[in-house]
Amino acid sequence: MSLLKVDLELVKKYNVAGPRYTSYPPATQFNGDIAPEALIEKIRANNQTPGDLSLYFHLPFCQTLCWFCGCTTVITTDQKKSGDYLEYLQREMDFMKPLLNPNRKAVQLHFGGGTPTFLLPEEIRRLGEMIRARFAFAADIEAGVEVDPRRLTRDHLVALREAGFNRASMGVQDNDPVVQKAVHRIQPFEMTRQVVAWLRETGFHSINIDLIYGLPYQTPESFARTLDEILSLAPDRFAVFNYAHVPWLKPAQKIFEADALPSPEIKLELLKLTIEKLTAEGYVYIGMDHFARAGDELALAQRQKTLQRNFQGYSTRGGADIYAFGMSAISQAGGCYWQNHKELPEYCAALDAGKLPLHRGYIMTEEDHIRGTTIMRLMCDLSLDYAGMSALLDLDFAEHFAPEINSLDDMEGDGLLVKTPQGLVVTDLGRLLIRNIAMRFDAYAATRKENRFSRTI
Repeated sequence: MSLLKVDLELVKKYNVAGPRYTSYPPATQFNGDIAPEALIEKIRANNQTPGDLSLYFHLPFCQTLCWFCGCTTVITTDQKKSGDYLEYLQREMDFMKPLLNPNRKAVQLHFGGGTPTFLLPEEIRRLGEMIRARFAFAADIEAGVEVDPRRLTRDHLVALREAGFNRASMGVQDNDPVVQKAVHRIQPFEMTRQVVAWLRETGFHSINIDLIYGLPYQTPESFARTLDEILSLAPDRFAVFNYAHVPWLKPAQKIFEADALPSPEIKLELLKLTIEKLTAEGYVYIGMDHFARAGDELALAQRQKTLQRNFQGYSTRGGADIYAFGMSAISQAGGCYWQNHKELPEYCAALDAGKLPLHRGYIMTEEDHIRGTTIMRLMCDLSLDYAGMSALLDLDFAEHFAPEINSLDDMEGDGLLVKTPQGLVVTDLGRLLIRNIAMRFDAYAATRKENRFSRTI
């Protein structure tokens, strides 16, 4: 995949803050006005039929803080905390289970964090047993877990396989020692290589590697070495994220000196390098930050226009309702979003009181569904077919979105997309700025506070 040389003025024009659209509306629109009773009724209504489930468990503990991290974490070296936390996860599952249709099957399971492998192997086995005792798994369940090589043993992976996991995602971010020291994450390449070997030995059939571009002291030369080293491990997927510099939300990021961070032009060069190097090695650029081998489910779903996007990124299991457990976890079902308390004491206190640990939520309007589906298809298919969208949404798409479509003239002039009377297609250049294109269809974009999001470049 070759990319046009991007003009610096174009970079400046589109380097604005914007959502990643893992949900619509984005989580910044959630509020505390949703009543627990109303939410429970929505959950009951959602369980009148036995649709597929996607289960997510947020395991927030990390022994040390990576200074770039934007996740919701609890930093501790007290191993006892994870065992105590399992008791609360069990209570939350037991609170939710009577509301769910017993005929529903989980087609997806995901452990995220934090660091799920902060749990001891026996705790992983215990949590797996707790989940299986309360939920039925589909025979072809996609079960993914995030692992941290720095404090991982082979027994952790054996325990995860026993719990039913078949996919793993490993954070690497960058192999360069200077960058690793700057971000407070020391992880030699040999450690990463060893864990990849263990993953294959223990039977994980899909391995994803996470990298981040835009970290302090990264250069195209240093990041090219990281890419070459990781390519030698032949992972099935890559997630190469744009570093989100939001020190007003994540105070640890204030430690980074401004002149150590790559400029927007260098970040774009790093992304361009990544796309060209990975696609030359046979990976398909799925969109935004995901790459997969041509035979991978993600690549197949994109070709068949069945790819989806949710809080875990791109997904092949469309239509599954997300029921999420643990502090800060976000669920999505029946036209509702709800998020648990974001701080551990409040999460535990709610469950101690026998209550749903609800922090905030959102009930979607009909227009939210229309715009959310549009943004989903745009980000997954990298095109919009007006006739197909009209049939999907039961409306005249070109008429409904006439102002938004007309607003794209400048983006077409800048080479981000091509418009025809039948639809629009995103160009190779437009893929880099797909968040910007999606924002044109976002009804909340004009009134949203910009500092709630990272910049698109």
